[in-house]
Amino acid sequence: MAQLALERVDPQRGGVRRIVREAGLLAVLFGAYNLGRLVSAEHAGSAYRHAGELIAWERAIGLPSEAAVQGSALRIPGLAEGANLFYAGVHFPLTAAVLLWLMIRRPGVYGQVRWALASLTGLALIGHLLFPLAPPRMMPGWVDTGVEHGQSVYGADASQGLANQFAAMPSLHVGWAFLIAVVLIRISTSRWRWLWIAHPVLTFAVVVVTANHYWFDGLVAIALAIPLLVAFDPGAARGGGTGIDGQRTVRRPEVASSSSARTR
Repeated sequence: MAQLALERVDPQRGGVRRIVREAGLLAVLFGAYNLGRLVSAEHAGSAYRHAGELIAWERAIGLPSEAAVQGSALRIPGLAEGANLFYAGVHFPLTAAVLLWLMIRRPGVYGQVRWALASLTGLALIGHLLFPLAPPRMMPGWVDTGVEHGQSVYGADASQGLANQFAAMPSLHVGWAFLIAVVLIRISTSRWRWLWIAHPVLTFAVVVVTANHYWFDGLVAIALAIPLLVAFDPGAARGGGTGIDGQRTVRRPEVASSSSARTR
C-alpha cells in the first residue's frame, strides 16, 4: 500500500530572487504614485478650490479646526520638531520593515497584505488625480512646520520635489498605518499587540499637527482600507508561516518500493 513520507521544504529557496521581485513591484508602485505629481501640478487652481470646499464641509459637520489644534500643539516645546521627524522617518521605513518581516516570517500573510497595500495605493492615486487637494500647510491660518524648522521633505514649491504636494486626499500616511496596525493585531497572539493601535493614532495626530492633512483625508483613507482588509483577509492566512526550525513540513504520497511492498 502507499506510504506517506515527510518532505522538507526550504522556505529560503529563491528567497533573494523573491525579495528582488517584490522590491521591483514596490518601485513600480512608487513610480506610478509619483506620476500623479506631474498631472496634478497642472491643476493647482482646482487644488486650492477643493481645499476651501473641504474646510467648509468639515466646519459644516462640526469637526474641530485643524489650525486650532495645530496652534495648541505648537505651544509645547519641541513637539513640532518631533512631529516632523515622525512624519518623514516612520511612514515608509516602518511599512517596509513590516513587509520584510512578513515576507520572511509569515509568507502566507505577506501576500494578502502586499495586495491590500497595493490596492489602497492605487485607490489613493485615483483620488489624487480626480480630487487634487492643497494640504493645510499651503493654506492661510496654518504653519508649515517642516519649512518653519528646516525639516521639510518637499520642494520649495508645489512643482518641485519627488512627492505630489496636491495629493492630500486621501492620506496614505494614515491609510498605511491603519492597515499595518490592524494586520499585526490580527495575526499576533501577544497581549502587547494592541499597542499597535498607537501607530495610526500617532500618525493621524502628526499629519494634522504638521499641517500635511485635513481630518477628512485620514478618515477617507481608513474608510478605503477597511473593505480591503476584508477582501484580502490576512487572518485567513495567519498559519502560512514557518515552523520552529524555520522549515515547513508537508506530506506527499510515496509509493513503496517493490522490495518493501507487502500484500495484506
